[in-house]
Amino acid sequence: MAESVVRLSPRQKMINLMYIVLTAMLALNVSSDVLDGFVQVEDGLARTNANVGRRNDAIYAQLESFTQQNPGKGAPWLDKASDVRRRAADLYSLVDSLKRAIVIEADGEEGDVADINRRDDLESAAVVMLSAGHGEGPKLRERIDLYRDFVTSLVADSTKRASIDEALSTSPFRRPGTVQAQAWEEAKFENQPVVAAVTLLTKLQNDIRYAEGEALANLLAAVDAGDVRVNELNAFVIPQSRMVMRGGRYSANIVLAAVDTTARPDIFVGGRKLPGDGRYEFNTTSTGTFDYSGYIEVAHGDGSTTRHPFQSSYTVMEPTATVSATMMNVLYAGINNPMSISVPGVPMNGVSATMTNGSLTRQGDTWIARPAKVGENATITVTANIDGRPQTVATSTFRVRKLPDPVAFISFTGQNGAKDRYKGGKPFSKTLLASAPGIEAAIDDDMLNIDFQVLGFETVFFDQMGNAIPEVSQGAAFSQRQRDQFKRLSRGKRFYISRIRAKGPDGIERVLSPVEVIVN
Repeated sequence: MAESVVRLSPRQKMINLMYIVLTAMLALNVSSDVLDGFVQVEDGLARTNANVGRRNDAIYAQLESFTQQNPGKGAPWLDKASDVRRRAADLYSLVDSLKRAIVIEADGEEGDVADINRRDDLESAAVVMLSAGHGEGPKLRERIDLYRDFVTSLVADSTKRASIDEALSTSPFRRPGTVQAQAWEEAKFENQPVVAAVTLLTKLQNDIRYAEGEALANLLAAVDAGDVRVNELNAFVIPQSRMVMRGGRYSANIVLAAVDTTARPDIFVGGRKLPGDGRYEFNTTSTGTFDYSGYIEVAHGDGSTTRHPFQSSYTVMEPTATVSATMMNVLYAGINNPMSISVPGVPMNGVSATMTNGSLTRQGDTWIARPAKVGENATITVTANIDGRPQTVATSTFRVRKLPDPVAFISFTGQNGAKDRYKGGKPFSKTLLASAPGIEAAIDDDMLNIDFQVLGFETVFFDQMGNAIPEVSQGAAFSQRQRDQFKRLSRGKRFYISRIRAKGPDGIERVLSPVEVIVN
């Protein structure tokens, strides 16, 4: 900035300095009436703090009393309430120490918060709260922020949370007459008379106790927040299953509807008291249906007790399993036979099975049986994991047979575009015959659907003299000589496909029945 070229006389400089001092004195002068007003506000806030403190003590005492009667339910909430009380007391005590420090800075070591001499001192509050390197203002702001965040986390009501946030806000704000917003501690304690600073800190203590009270009230209400109010009590027996395999474990829960889980009633079955969780279980030894009864004894708040009788039954059955062949009642050697194996009441991963005369493997929730020898029975043994130990639950025997012979056919596409099979014995279009690549073979009796590999065959044509003209195929395909014979056939003529050799998935080669083809 350029230096001013205006030269002032010493007299003018003195007049200007005196004007500045006078203006400052007028601006900083605080009337005794205003200071007396702060004292009255301070006294009112002190009385309010005492009242709020007694209210908070009463809420905490209620929570302590409930916890003594029901520790299981009340202890977790009492622990949180104790934490709230401790944090509030620590912050309240810190504010008390700051009030004393400001008064001592103004009146000396003998200063008394209740009787301030230099009430209009404008420097002491700033020295304690804002002095460079040692000011307590920023530290107090951080402690208020931590306390506010902790307390609001325990209050469920959004309106009350907002009220606490506003009461304990430490956000920067602009005081009247200032240009820009100041830090919270500067706006509160810069150029403040001692009595005003002390009153502001007392108001902060009031906000601390208000937030403490809201948190304690919310914790007390939360003790019974999950309770269900009922007007009728009934005893119930809840078994895991009414059907039990011999050797298995019967298990049932005997409960009182809507009973408090932290104050369980006493349960008696056959005169014997059950453990605290109300579980009635034992190992079964014989089959049949069995009844049992008992009662639930409930203690009430007035010291009286009531009994609620109950009765139930359970059925013990012999171990059983379901084993069935998916395709039919026999197993076919040399191929995969889908099987369904299950045990009622036992998950699939708890069931295992073995087979004689072949192999048995699991594929997801199904099984594949592959017998080895024809004519020798295959026995499937099923084992289930019941109550942690394996138990044989069923044994089933199946006859093992050879796959039946397939049927030979000519595959073609019908007028509707669907695949079809010509098996002989009725007229067949010469056009479809000429376009067919050869013959195929399969079992397709609605129970089995198994393709076979055609190894070779012969066609037998008849000339005008009735002489048979055999032609040999090229594997499963028509040979050229056979196709030439097709061209010579007229409508109504017929020929035979014979000596058809085919092999199935069991590896057995067999000769199939001839097919009579009538040319249309």
